[in-house]
Amino acid sequence: MTGAKDRMREKKMKNQPRNVTYTSSGDRDSSAELMLFDHVINLCSLTECSSTGRGAGRGQGSQVCGWVRGHQAGGHGYSQDLPKYITASYFAKARAAEVSAMLKAVSKPAASCHVFNALPKHMRRRAMSHDCKRLPTRLREGALRLAERSQRAADKQKKPVPKSRSRRARRRHGNLLLEFNRRQKKNRWLETHIWHSKRFHMLKTWSFCVPLKPTAKSFRASYRAMNTHALLQDLSYYCCLELRGSEDQILRALARLTNKQTGRTFAAVSCLSGARQGMLQLYKADRFPQGALGPAEFLWRPRAPDAAHRQLWIWLHPALKQEVLAELLLVCVCSPAVSVSEDLHPEADTAEKKRKMRDEGDTGPPSKRMLGDGTRPAGAPVRWESTDTHITISDLTMEIVRFRLIGPLAHTVLTDTLRPASEMWSGEDESLHQQQTHTFQRLRGVCSTAELPAGCVLGLTVDDPRLTLPQKRGKTVPDLQPSTEEDGVRDLRLRGVAAHCSQSSLWDESIRECVTRDRLSDQELNRRRSDLLVPGSRLSSSSAVPVLLVHQAGRVCGEERRHWGSGWDLLLPKGWGMAFWVPLVYRGVRVGGLHMSVKHSQLMGQPHFPHDYPDCPAGERFQSEQESELLENFKRRPPSKRTNYIKHGCLAPFRCPWQQLTEEWEELVSLSEATGSSRDEMPFTVLRSLKELRLLSGWIRRRLRLRVTPDPALARLRVTPDPPLTPAAAAALQKEFRRSLLWVRLRLLSKGQPALHAMVCVPTTSDLQLLRADGHCSGPQEPRHTDHPRARSDPADPERREPVLRGVCPPPFPRVVSHCSRPVLGWVTQGDFSLTSGCGEALAFISLTGLTHTLLTQPQDQRGLVLLRNPASLQYRFAQISLDT
Repeated sequence: MTGAKDRMREKKMKNQPRNVTYTSSGDRDSSAELMLFDHVINLCSLTECSSTGRGAGRGQGSQVCGWVRGHQAGGHGYSQDLPKYITASYFAKARAAEVSAMLKAVSKPAASCHVFNALPKHMRRRAMSHDCKRLPTRLREGALRLAERSQRAADKQKKPVPKSRSRRARRRHGNLLLEFNRRQKKNRWLETHIWHSKRFHMLKTWSFCVPLKPTAKSFRASYRAMNTHALLQDLSYYCCLELRGSEDQILRALARLTNKQTGRTFAAVSCLSGARQGMLQLYKADRFPQGALGPAEFLWRPRAPDAAHRQLWIWLHPALKQEVLAELLLVCVCSPAVSVSEDLHPEADTAEKKRKMRDEGDTGPPSKRMLGDGTRPAGAPVRWESTDTHITISDLTMEIVRFRLIGPLAHTVLTDTLRPASEMWSGEDESLHQQQTHTFQRLRGVCSTAELPAGCVLGLTVDDPRLTLPQKRGKTVPDLQPSTEEDGVRDLRLRGVAAHCSQSSLWDESIRECVTRDRLSDQELNRRRSDLLVPGSRLSSSSAVPVLLVHQAGRVCGEERRHWGSGWDLLLPKGWGMAFWVPLVYRGVRVGGLHMSVKHSQLMGQPHFPHDYPDCPAGERFQSEQESELLENFKRRPPSKRTNYIKHGCLAPFRCPWQQLTEEWEELVSLSEATGSSRDEMPFTVLRSLKELRLLSGWIRRRLRLRVTPDPALARLRVTPDPPLTPAAAAALQKEFRRSLLWVRLRLLSKGQPALHAMVCVPTTSDLQLLRADGHCSGPQEPRHTDHPRARSDPADPERREPVLRGVCPPPFPRVVSHCSRPVLGWVTQGDFSLTSGCGEALAFISLTGLTHTLLTQPQDQRGLVLLRNPASLQYRFAQISLDT
């Protein structure tokens, strides 16, 4: 019996504190009273000691009063040294807090107190939480109470959810259109959005939803299409601004936004007739060379014999539209004249009303697809007029659909897809239509799109291309049979399209609206096909569509791959996007997105907007967004897997400090020449003056360039050489463009693949000697740097109070030019392995002052050689600078 009692005692005392002793049943009541009195006295003493300030550490208050936890050490009873008094207010407050916490815990049981935890482990099931009937009978009542309590708490927190309609109701055509119109209010959709969203990754940017790149691997296939066949892109997100008024007034106003030093202006003779499309660089009014805005394309309407006013279209990137529109309103002195009303786009403004009406059972007006810029808020101006200059500016954003075909067979695809209209619009010239049709048919005799003059424009009126849609998808191939009109084809290659053939009804707003309104739906077209007596025969033409074909020249600068990437732009009235898109896709073209637009510019060696325009407002915004994206991707990686850019000697892996680069090179050259320089707030610019670019190109290519200038005395042309590279000529250029960046193209001499924000550095004399000794040398290496503790974080420094990532040096940066063993000239904005040249190529911006200083110190046979190093690498690669003009 004694052993059994001992085992029972051990079992009962298994989870008890050490200060609790097991007593007999007769002494249990007295022991419990003593323990309770002990705890009460301890709490009172602690409260009193804390209130009177006695006791410095934990547990000192009880020791001062002579009390300890539990029984005395000797175990012979309690001491008679009791506290003199108890503060009732503090004692009651402490007990009230404990009672409140206990009641709260009882009213909201934790997970450990759940009814299901009372079951043994072998009986616990997840299904019991959903069905209380699976529990034993003795626990069902408690489980039901907990379930009801949880449901009441959830109902109080959740908002009432409206009853959703069935999927069949949501998929009705009218409801789908209303839903699509609602989703376009923030980011506008292109007319080909549904087609792209099933095959492309979509990107929401510039208030548009544009296709980024295909979901399938198609980079090499897209390159082959640009190189041998045709690549199709939807550029309808480009904005169009229309100017109407007197030619002299328009040219006088727009002359303030351009400069002849950068190339063509709006008054170019070849473009003023309307037979050519032009490209130019826009600046803020009277701010050249400061205040750059960005590139633009313009197209004049051909002169009409009885018209006194001219019409001009300016095509802009959506990131550039607001800045250019503000400058146009300034130079043309225009004010808002016409605003968008709710009557123009009722389906965009009353979509929610129609949705509620359908839910309530009212049919309401039939839903329509939103065409054009229907997401523009009500009251936004779309037209501005000037009482001084009599110029009218109209916003035609998304009123004209624009497709681009890139490749040598782009003209073949167009001639196979489009058919000249058999019926004309009332008022159109029949003889002009015949001449345009004849010119369009001559395109079949051209072997490549690159053979045509750059920027030529052809107006045409065609039938609905859905009528000639092939039965299955194929690939258009050129006609190898010799043309019967060799003279006409040769004249088309040399002179291009005549000016009068560039006329089109697409310029008239009334005709555009009529064509959009009278377009047959696919449902009606399919019904007519089913009613044909002979299945598969062609339907009669029911509508004529005016279009404009604008030639794209491709690569026009440099001596390599001339006219590579040329093609055609197809301009259509709104609403006809998918009617032309599907027939073009059925001709075997490849479809590309925004990613291929960037690669197309990179392969052509031309800057892409806004990536390669750091001195423009849109370029600055793009760099800020790119920096945030790169930094976010950098933070996602674990700290042990991140690149330590400080150890690699890279101060700017996410954003390039162009302003600091130009200032430091200016100071460095001024100090070396002992001329001194004064720090001012002059911002950096990008050199776009053609005269200076040709001069620098001749210095880099290490050969003599000849310049043809008129000699008024002898009334003939005089050939004079460009000035050679001398310290005086370099100093004069540096003084005139002291804080300018130069856009250059780099080609690696050996293996390697340039990356984004790779550093362009100046080689030392030993590096050039190493390359001269071994022509296949990869290049030198950068010694590994030390990551100082200050670079990580220094709370004592007031300039570095924000948390800094390890391995990244935050701005303001120290010396950018001399932070590594080779002086830094600039950084790469685009870089990749070029499939065209078979080596690594990059597009970069470098300091003009640093380049001229470097060219003076290099040998003549090695002039223009630089070093290229990626941000996450210590290996330098030799590269050759090319300046295409």
